[in-house]
Amino acid sequence: MPEHVPTLQLIGVAVLAVAAVVWAVVLLRLLGRTGLQAPTRRTTALLPALPRQPRVGPPLESVELTPAEQDAFAGLVRQLADG
Repeated sequence: MPEHVPTLQLIGVAVLAVAAVVWAVVLLRLLGRTGLQAPTRRTTALLPALPRQPRVGPPLESVELTPAEQDAFAGLVRQLADG
């Protein structure tokens, strides 16, 4: 037993440690008894007041660049990369 620590303080630490273990055991037993599980995702319950949202976005657009535009873009990227 350390000489500089009072006996009551050592007893207090021991009591707190036992209380923490008892609390953890009781908590685990209660959680096990209630059967708490990870919430499942409900996909069937839709809100009837909201209209259906489309699952696809607008079609993708692309534009061909001329060689001069490609060079200008490459120069811009180099400037931004250099800081």
